[in-house]
Formats: sequence, C-alpha cells, structure tokens
Amino acid sequence: MRPAGAVQTVCRRAWERSGLGKRVSPHGLRHAFATHLLENGTDIRVIQALLGHSRIATTARYIAVSPATIGRTASPLDRLWKPAKGKRAKGKPAKR
Repeated sequence: MRPAGAVQTVCRRAWERSGLGKRVSPHGLRHAFATHLLENGTDIRVIQALLGHSRIATTARYIAVSPATIGRTASPLDRLWKPAKGKRAKGKPAKR
C-alpha cells in the first residue's frame, strides 16, 4: 500500500467511526488546518512554508476566510478615533 493510500484509508476509517455526515479527506483536513492557522493569527507566509508551497498565490487560493474573521478585523481607520493608551484624542479636551 502506498503511503498516500494509507493516509486515505486511515481518514476513511476514522470518518466511518465518527458518525459525521460530511466526508473527511486528507485534502480537506489540510485546508481546515491552513484556515484555522490563518484565523488564529498565523502569518500567511508561515502557512505557506508549513504547506510546502513555493508560491504565495497557491497558499492564498488554498485558504478560506470565514465571514466571522472578516467581521472581527478592525480597519486602521478605526484607530483614528481611539487614542493610544495614556493619550487623549486630538481635538478633544481632557476630562476633569
């Protein structure tokens, strides 16, 4: 048995025992791994190296970004209205 075939067999058997409705494959696990890394703040270049991709474009196509992650992403423009710790926003008087 080829090593790739062995991995597929192990995935299929684990899926059968899990009772999950959706099929599980090594390729799907690889996608999920990369997506979870990205959603937890791992730099895409690190993910590229972990997946063994030579081109960042390949890694970018490989990763799905959830709507929740997009919603949690703050715009740099939002920082214009929030002062840094210990400083007050320009144009606003100090509280007394």
